[in-house]
Amino acid sequence: MQFKILKTNSKARVGEIHTEHGIIQTPAFVPVGTRASVRGLSAEDLKEIGVEILFGNTYHLHLKPGEDIIKELGGLAQFMNWNGPTITDSGGFQVFSLGQAKMKGEDGEEDTLVKITEDSVKFRSHIDGSLHEFTPEISIQIQKKLGADLIVAFDECAPHPSTEEYTRGAMVRTHNWLLRCIEEFKNPETTFFKQYFYGVIQGGVYESLRKESAQFIAAQDTDGIAIGGVSVGESKKEMRQVLEWVHPHLPDDKPRHLLGIGEVDDIFDAVEMGMDTFDCVIPTRFGRYGIVFVSPSIGNVKNKFRMDLNRTVFASDNQPLDPNCTCLTCKNYTRAYIHHLFKVEELLAYRLASYHNVHFLVHLTKKIRQSLLDGNFAEFKKQWMS
Repeated sequence: MQFKILKTNSKARVGEIHTEHGIIQTPAFVPVGTRASVRGLSAEDLKEIGVEILFGNTYHLHLKPGEDIIKELGGLAQFMNWNGPTITDSGGFQVFSLGQAKMKGEDGEEDTLVKITEDSVKFRSHIDGSLHEFTPEISIQIQKKLGADLIVAFDECAPHPSTEEYTRGAMVRTHNWLLRCIEEFKNPETTFFKQYFYGVIQGGVYESLRKESAQFIAAQDTDGIAIGGVSVGESKKEMRQVLEWVHPHLPDDKPRHLLGIGEVDDIFDAVEMGMDTFDCVIPTRFGRYGIVFVSPSIGNVKNKFRMDLNRTVFASDNQPLDPNCTCLTCKNYTRAYIHHLFKVEELLAYRLASYHNVHFLVHLTKKIRQSLLDGNFAEFKKQWMS
């Protein structure tokens, strides 16, 4: 992978990741297109917003429509008419998040949806209960057929809270699986697209495990490094602590992806701790609930930079969602109108709010990047977080 660091500011850095589908200017927020779609938004919307890379979900795409169909149609970027850089996860998080769920089997008895062994994970589809199995090799084979530019090793994300003993076992499995993933990634017989490979640091909230995992992953032959598990029930304080633990062990010449964060304060913290890219479903999930992000003229740390459009106070409010925002929604629609759309459950409400939220986080990250280039990141962060 060609990864260039253009400027550093303490741990924070500005860079470029070069892929077959284009250049990613880092740091960059990555919207999530779970099923090859960022909910409510078209590829044209995303290009208009200025999105540089999209995130796809291996578990969901494997179940529907299937990796073979996507491969036949030219890979994920072409399939969804995005034609820009993409990244897929391993499917591990979704598989393991089903671990607490149960389903009745043919004998009428309830059983967990997931069975974990040292070799593989067997699970039942949340859609129809059909039985599936992921091994490290299968996860990589699926991702190679999906054709994303960046793909991620199969890992076990231990649920939070987990004991140190269980978390260590999950970390060791993750490390063992990584070695198998690397071998499969290098297999020319299952290679169809030009792709780059990320290993995943795990270890939960345990300092010794996180450091051990960071050292192990950093020593392997991967193109990039992902940090997993920080969004699975861990507090923001714990997330920041994890990044402090692992940072000294991360090689400077590999891009870093933080899995599953997307709040305003999280983004500032992630960039400050040297993360290059980060993904989250929050902008479209909040958009469907009528929650929109707002800048410091309205938002603050206390209200988490959020505004709830469902409140009756907005029923006759003729202002844009955020007077400082230049997105399509804020240029053309009022709070009163979008409040009305949510009240009558018009689908347009979800699109307008989601469009604004994706635009907001993408451009906040771009402004953070520019502040790093200009040498005033500390002042810019203070404007938002004080």
